[in-house]
Amino acid sequence: MVILLTVLYAPGAFADVYKLDPVHTSIIFRVKHLGVSYFYGRFNGASGIFSFDEAAPSKSFIEMRVSTNNIDTDVEKRDNHLKSPDFLDAQKHPLIKFQSNSVTQVATDNYEIKGDLMLLGKTRPLTIKAVHTGSGQDPWGNFRSGFKTSFIINRSDFGMDFMLGGVSDEVQLTVSIEGIKQ
Repeated sequence: MVILLTVLYAPGAFADVYKLDPVHTSIIFRVKHLGVSYFYGRFNGASGIFSFDEAAPSKSFIEMRVSTNNIDTDVEKRDNHLKSPDFLDAQKHPLIKFQSNSVTQVATDNYEIKGDLMLLGKTRPLTIKAVHTGSGQDPWGNFRSGFKTSFIINRSDFGMDFMLGGVSDEVQLTVSIEGIKQ
C-alpha cells in the first residue's frame, strides 16, 4: 500500500548522512472507497537513512523501510484486514522498502529520485519528485534535514488485486521525512 524508502548504499565521500527520525517522519496513504469517497491511513515507525550532498546531488541516496504491521487507519478491524493476505500479507511480507538508484536536481530544492519499491515481495521501479523542505540546527545541538514527496502507485502492480473496484487500484502516498545528521 505505501512505501518506505530503503537503500543499500555506498555514499560518496564527504556526503552528509542522516538517520530517519521516526517520530518526525510520516507516510500517509489515500485510496478511494466504492468510487465515492477517500479514506486515509498511515504507516508508523519508518526507519532508514539518507545522504544529502547539496554540492553534488548525484552522490545523494535514500533507503527507507516500514513494517506492514504498522499500518494505522484508526479502525482496528480494517487494519487487521489490511494486514491479511487480501492486502499486505504482513506475516509473509513484513516490510515495504524503497531504495534509490539515482538522485538528480531538477530545480532549486527539487529533486528527481529514481529507485526500486519493494512491496509484497515484488520490486518495481519508481521515480518520484522530492522537495527539500529545510535544514537546520535543533535545540539539542543536532543538525536535521527534511524532504517531502507525493506520488501514486497502482497496488495491482505488486499483485494486490483484492476488491479492485471497491477499493481503488491507485494509492496516493505522501511521504515526509526528517533525518538527524550522523
